[in-house]
Amino acid sequence: MMQHVADVTDLEPGEAMRLELDGPDGALVALALVRAEDGTFHAVSDICSHGQVSLSEGEVEGSTIECWLHGSAFDLASGRPTALPATQPVPVYPVTIDGQNVLVDVDGTD
Repeated sequence: MMQHVADVTDLEPGEAMRLELDGPDGALVALALVRAEDGTFHAVSDICSHGQVSLSEGEVEGSTIECWLHGSAFDLASGRPTALPATQPVPVYPVTIDGQNVLVDVDGTD
């Protein structure tokens, strides 16, 4: 189920924010809503697969987000790591833009 998480004006290109949404099992899902430098929106798990660190606090570079602690970077479209030390991908969640609304579906991952 799509959930309204932000307006398109809430993030500038190159910015990220942490969100906690209700997951399908009722548990909270921590995710990073990211606006890539090209202006596209992405939602990935906010927790780095290398360590329990918030990705939304990291740097957005092009279409990747870099973990601030150890430098792991992840492709925003696929969740795959693009820089070590992370070797495991992070979950990616579908994002839809409806007018000015940014919607995320935490029920299913891409």
